[in-house]
Amino acid sequence: MSWLPWLAGAYLLGAFPTSFVAAKLGRRIDLRAHGSKNLGATNVFRILGWKYAIPVALVDIAKGAVPVALFGAWSGLSAAWAAALGATAVVGHVFSPFVGFRGGKGVATAAGMFIALAPLAVAIALPVWGLSLWLTGYVSVSSIVASVTFPVWVRLTEPAAPPAFYASLALAALIVFSHRANLRRLLAGTESRFRTRKEIPA
Repeated sequence: MSWLPWLAGAYLLGAFPTSFVAAKLGRRIDLRAHGSKNLGATNVFRILGWKYAIPVALVDIAKGAVPVALFGAWSGLSAAWAAALGATAVVGHVFSPFVGFRGGKGVATAAGMFIALAPLAVAIALPVWGLSLWLTGYVSVSSIVASVTFPVWVRLTEPAAPPAFYASLALAALIVFSHRANLRRLLAGTESRFRTRKEIPA
């Protein structure tokens, strides 16, 4: 059971509600009551601007990278366990007990995890994400496209790392699931484009 404390630590680190804390400390608002009501960097940008969104995104990325790069090494567990620790952090981010299990969509934290596991795959996925955003204007669409194609890049760039590939499949499914409300809004024609920004008064 030596893996259990590391798994719990990865979950709790991932569950830290970065955007919620940033909005509370910076503007004394509950981000779940504004914009898309999602605790992700995109909603932070729409409501609070880049000044808050960039640090939030960087911390969320670190929440995925640290369990793989540090916990994985410190624990002495296998590469499969390092992937499991990263995936657990993403689950913690999406289902955070600190905010009623209403966390973010998991994209930034998953990106951090794979920066540590499969950096070349992330390097390919970034322009895929950017091109999708440029073509559609929707962060949700670009995140889904990047996520569902990501296992292909992992397989191509890390053929000798099955744990990373299987983790990418599982997290692609989780990220699509976490975007279910966005998919409903897309079908209804009410999804906000990335350029839409509704900053609250200071």
